[in-house]
This record gives sequence, structure tokens and C-alpha cells, in this order.
Amino acid sequence: MKKLLIINTGGTFSSVESERGLKPGLSSHELLDAMRLVAGGIELEMEDLLLVDSANIFPDDWSRLAVRICEAAKGYQGVVVIHGTDTMAYTASMLSFMLQNVPIPVVLTGSQLSISHPVADAMENCRCAVHMAASGRAGVFLAFNRKVMLGVRASKVRTMSFDAFESINYPDVAQISSLGLNIRSEYLPKAKGDLKLCTSYSDRVFLLKMYPGIRPELLRVLEAQGYQGVYIEAFGLGGLPFLKNDFLSAVQKSVDHGMTIVVGSQCRYEGSSLSVYETGLKALNSGVLQAYDMTAEAAVTKLMWVLGQTEDRQKIQWFFSRNLVQEVQIPV
Repeated sequence: MKKLLIINTGGTFSSVESERGLKPGLSSHELLDAMRLVAGGIELEMEDLLLVDSANIFPDDWSRLAVRICEAAKGYQGVVVIHGTDTMAYTASMLSFMLQNVPIPVVLTGSQLSISHPVADAMENCRCAVHMAASGRAGVFLAFNRKVMLGVRASKVRTMSFDAFESINYPDVAQISSLGLNIRSEYLPKAKGDLKLCTSYSDRVFLLKMYPGIRPELLRVLEAQGYQGVYIEAFGLGGLPFLKNDFLSAVQKSVDHGMTIVVGSQCRYEGSSLSVYETGLKALNSGVLQAYDMTAEAAVTKLMWVLGQTEDRQKIQWFFSRNLVQEVQIPV
């Protein structure tokens, strides 16, 4: 019999009503009986790691979670992580980097309604997550609304719909239909060695979205505050202004001062290509790195993770020129 570990971190899935609104309150003991209803012949064990709204998940929690999953990989055939939806894509992305070559399925899931609600989506999401975790297909995944996405490609795109998550610029790796759980093996990550736990990170990373009229002095403020890296969501294919408010010159100075700047697109789909327009080419010449078709969640967490591994500029560039965990498609 396959044995899975369910790690509960809180979120809407385990929420209860309170005078101040919904808040995580159901313990693993209270959730386990409900989850066994969808597990069939799979043995489940459950534990609480956190009981928080996912807005209160922080990078040190990612490290704790990665360490616990690494330990669990020795005694369980899969892990399901119950997580709030608001930051679940960030957690799934960071776990993908921290758990290099994870040998078992690690599946994050949550819900838009508490499992205690009679019409909640929690049970269906749980069913999908449990059976993906029992599939033997290694990797970090996110299960929601009867589909399974690669964790590093998932993004929350709707606030209230049960179809809250999409796989961005990458196919779903599995779906549940009347034929059961259909896994698309060709899109699964491929291990390149033994499990390697890499939990170091830098929390001195900033996410900056461009808008017309943004002041370039902002980068100097970030430098003064000790930020090591900035992910810029630029216009279109990766455009940054260089007339009037000359943001490109400020980028050049920050790169010269040792800051790592990664540039992607504000557009959710299809990604950046800085080599098309003059403004993008100027950015490349200033020394920025390119996000290509990464999600914002993947770009931010990869930047945090890479800066935790090294401060050497050449090594940082090497990491961003590689597709490590299917997070990016880099044009040839």
C-alpha cells in the first residue's frame, strides 16, 4: 500500500468562520477523515507545519517546508501540501528550486472554499492532489480544479472562480476526466541526479512593475536599502524607457554597482524577447538578465534562490542562462 504524507500549512482549505472573517483553524486531525474519503486504498498520514493565511507565508517557511519534504522522501511515496491559494504559486516555484531532483511527487493544493463548506472545491482538489502524489511521477506540482500543473509554471489568475490557477506558457501535466487521471509524461520534469536540498536564498529581492512616468531614482533607493536583485516587469517584449525619465541609465548604474536585474514582460503569456526592439537591446547591453517566458512567481523565486547560492556575477548569469526545473524556455 502506498503511503503519503499530507502537510497542512493552513489557508482557506482549513479555514473556519470567526468574528474577524475566515481564518485557518481546522487541524490535521480534523481534516484527515475527510481526506481519507478520496484516497481509496492509499494510506495517509497528516501533520501541521503551519496554520496561517498564505499571505503570512515567508521565505523562511519555504526552507522549513523543503527540509520536511526532503525528510519525508525517505519514508513516503509522495507528499501533499495543503496551502492557501494567494501565495501557493510562489511556494510551488521556490520548492522546485530548493528540492533539486526530488525523487517523489510533491503536490500543492488548496481551495477557494473551506473543506467545511457543503459546496466547496476542497474535496475535488484534494482528490486530484492525492492521486497525483500516489502516481510515482517525481516533481513539484500544483493541483487545482481537476488539473495538475508544474509547480514552477503555475500562477493564480482568478480571485473567486474555482478555476483559479493556470499553467503559464506550459501545458498542464495531468488532468482528471471521465477516463481518470491522465498524466502527460512528456511534460514531466526529468531528474538529473540525486536529491539535493538547496535552501539558501536572499530575501533582498524586489519586484518592480513598470508604468509610464516611473521615476528612475527608485533604483537608487533600492540600492541604498541593500537590495541585491530586482525583477522588472517591463512593457511588452521587455521595453524600458530611455527618453525623459531615463530608466535605462539608472539600470546600467545599478548593474555596474553589483545589483542583479532580471527583465521580463508584464504580459502573462508568451514572455519577453529583448533582442527585438531598440529599448530591449539597450537593456541587454546594460547587463540585465532576461526572464523569457517565466512566470513572475518563478522569476522572483529563482532570483531569490540564485542569489542565495552565489554572489559571483558570472555564476549568476550561468544560472539564468539555464533551464533548471522546466521554469523557462530559452530560445536557441
